[in-house]
Amino acid sequence: MKKVLFTVAATAVISTAYGAAAEASSHTVASGDSLWSIAKKYGTSVNTIKELNSLTSDVIYPKQVLKVSADEKVSSPPVQEIAPAPTIEKKYTVVSGDTLIGIANKHSITLAELKALNNLSGHLIYPGQSLVVGQSTVVAPAPAAPAPAAPTPAPPKIESPESTYIVKSGDTLSAIGRSLGVTVSQLKEWNSLRNDMIFVGQKLKVKAGSTATPPSDGKPYNVTKLIEEAKSLIGTPYVWGGAKVGGFDCSGFIYYVYNQAGYKVNRLTSGGYYNRTYYVNQPEVGDIVFFENTYKQGISHLGIYLGDNQFIHAGDNGVQISSLDSTYWKNHFDGFKRFY
Repeated sequence: MKKVLFTVAATAVISTAYGAAAEASSHTVASGDSLWSIAKKYGTSVNTIKELNSLTSDVIYPKQVLKVSADEKVSSPPVQEIAPAPTIEKKYTVVSGDTLIGIANKHSITLAELKALNNLSGHLIYPGQSLVVGQSTVVAPAPAAPAPAAPTPAPPKIESPESTYIVKSGDTLSAIGRSLGVTVSQLKEWNSLRNDMIFVGQKLKVKAGSTATPPSDGKPYNVTKLIEEAKSLIGTPYVWGGAKVGGFDCSGFIYYVYNQAGYKVNRLTSGGYYNRTYYVNQPEVGDIVFFENTYKQGISHLGIYLGDNQFIHAGDNGVQISSLDSTYWKNHFDGFKRFY
C-alpha cells in the first residue's frame, strides 16, 4: 500500500528522544492491534516481527509481548523533535457481491488486518457499509533535510522458479499452485501454513523437482448433476453421522452429493471440508457455504450454494433449502469456498 507522507512543523527543540526510541525492542499487544499495524508503528515488517517471535501465523492476542527489533541499541545523533503526524483512514464502501477476502485482496491487505481495522469478529458485511481498508501518515520534510523519494518497489516475481515465489496482490494459494504446477497441500507443507491466508510480499518456498499436475480451471464435477441430486433429496430426515439416502447430517450430505456428481471426496467433518477448500470472491452455483458457531464454536455447518442467496443443506428438519438473508444464517455466515 503506497504511503503518502505529511509532516507537521516541528519545534526547534533538540532532544535525544530518537535514541531512546531506537532502543525499544518489544511491544505489548493492545486490543485492536494487528501485526501489520505494529510493524508500521515501529518501522519494520510483518515478516521481521514473525521471525523475531517465532510466529507461524498472524494471530496475536492482547497483553502478548512481541519483540519488534533486535536487542542491539542503535546509536544515532540527536534529532529535532517533531509533533506526531496525523493519520488518515482510507475507506471503502461495500457493494453487492463483495466479500471480506475480496475487499482485502483488492486493497493489498490480509483478511485479519481488514477485520482488525474494523473491529469485525465474523465475515458478515452488507451493501453500503463503510470499511477502513488502510491508514496513511503524511509527513512534510523539514526544510533543512528533505526526505528522499521512496524507491519504486520492484514488481513481485519468482526469484528462482525452483526456490521462492513472492506473493502479489490478488494471489491465492490455489492460483499460485496452478501457475507453478504444485498442489496447495504442498505449498502449505513447505511453508508451515496452518490455513490459506497469505499476504502481499510474503515469500513462499517452492521445492525443486515437483511433478504435481496443476488442477483444471473447470470444476471437477458436474454442476447440473450436483444440484439435481441435491434437490432430489429434499425431505430426507436428519441423522447424526448419516451419509446415505436414508438420512444425512450436514457433512454426510456434502459427501454423498458430490460423489454422485463425479467428485470423489472422502467422508469428512464440516471442519475437514473447510480445510479442503479455498475462499472465493464471487460464489457460483455448486460452491460450498460455511457457517460458524451454530451448535459448537468454530466451523460447524455447511451447505451447497444454489444462487440468489439460497443454499441446500441437511439441517435439523432434514434436507432443505434455506436463505442466507434469514437472521439466523446471516449471523452465523462464514464465507463461500470451493474445492481445490
